[in-house]
Amino acid sequence: MRSNVLNSPRLHELRKQRRKVFLNKFILILIACLVIFVGLGFISRLGRLNIASTAVSGNKVVDAEIIKEKVNKDLAGYYFWLFPKTNIFFYPKNKIKENLALDLKRLENISLEVGDDRVLQISVSEREALYMWCGEIILTETVPNEKEKCYFLDKNGFIFDEAPYFSGEVYFKFYGETSDSYFAKENFPQLVLFKETLGQMKLKPTVLYKMQNGDIKILLSSTNSSLANPEIILKSDSDLGIVAENLSAALDTEPLKTDFKKKYSSLIYIDLRFGNKVYYKFK
Repeated sequence: MRSNVLNSPRLHELRKQRRKVFLNKFILILIACLVIFVGLGFISRLGRLNIASTAVSGNKVVDAEIIKEKVNKDLAGYYFWLFPKTNIFFYPKNKIKENLALDLKRLENISLEVGDDRVLQISVSEREALYMWCGEIILTETVPNEKEKCYFLDKNGFIFDEAPYFSGEVYFKFYGETSDSYFAKENFPQLVLFKETLGQMKLKPTVLYKMQNGDIKILLSSTNSSLANPEIILKSDSDLGIVAENLSAALDTEPLKTDFKKKYSSLIYIDLRFGNKVYYKFK
């Protein structure tokens, strides 16, 4: 008896009507949402809600027009074919910063802000070129090589821009393997400090090689063009502060103190790989 009631024509018709009402409501809601979505899209295109132009500040080397061109490329087009990417409320701020940092590695800090005049202010700072990295391959010759391709390094060892050819010892050079666009990321500041400490000892370091066997070889400026540059050799995992102290003590102790002053032009190497023992050789 209960089964007949549930399958009665009247109940079946009632269910059909309810489904029809539900479907009609769903369609109306869908149309309303679509109308609102399209309406918001047209509102988002209003001139006062969109970026009118771009301006760049803080750049010194990178051309402002290059920065603007890359930013405008990211601002072109629409979201969902309807909402302009120039809208001041949802322009692709993070994407612009990421692409600028990726394409223009000289840029270090990038900030974006839309002013009251609808101008997108792009404020940047640039990395300072302090050193050069000239490849992972260790060159055997010490004479300048015009075909050698080098890149600038900043204070953190970040490799960011190709460097032109310089004759002479304009920039201190690094050679060796890199990681994530960094040279010696784990101890670059310590290497730079050691280089500067050598300068305070009246030595003139010009090149640092990070060898694959774990050694570091530093070439000193040569006063004898017929001989190879003097070398300082140490372990890459050494405590560079202690190494510097050992070298300073050795240079202030006879007979190296006198030999170094009188025969520097014939110096071949100073080896600092063996604890507090300093080995050296003159030609």
